[in-house]
Amino acid sequence: MFANKFAALFTALVAAASVVSAAPAEDFEPHITAPTAGAVWHIGSTQNVTWDTSNIPPSNVNQTGLILLGYLVDGSEDEHLDGQHPLAVNFPITAGYASVVVPDVAPRDDYIVVLFGNSGNASPQFTITA
Repeated sequence: MFANKFAALFTALVAAASVVSAAPAEDFEPHITAPTAGAVWHIGSTQNVTWDTSNIPPSNVNQTGLILLGYLVDGSEDEHLDGQHPLAVNFPITAGYASVVVPDVAPRDDYIVVLFGNSGNASPQFTITA
């Protein structure tokens, strides 16, 4: 009898947990605080991408993030994101930062980073130099 009650309680707890974890995350776009407009990164250096964590909705606290490098050409909205070579993956969105190694890319002054949790947010444009 005790085993049956325990099994029923365990089944109910597992079902409740799966409902909680299946709750959809809210869209939110954390403000990227670094890199800032005009920042200069050097190829091969380690840099911190940082973002504001003050307004993360409760449904997003267990989200993991993805950071991609991209660039804008002549003010266009096409971000030219490099999805094949992410700068950082699977970090907690609540951390507020991720350290990245600047890849060996063509120097330019219109790079951006985009932070994805369940929604993306782009940094201001910055420069990567050799």
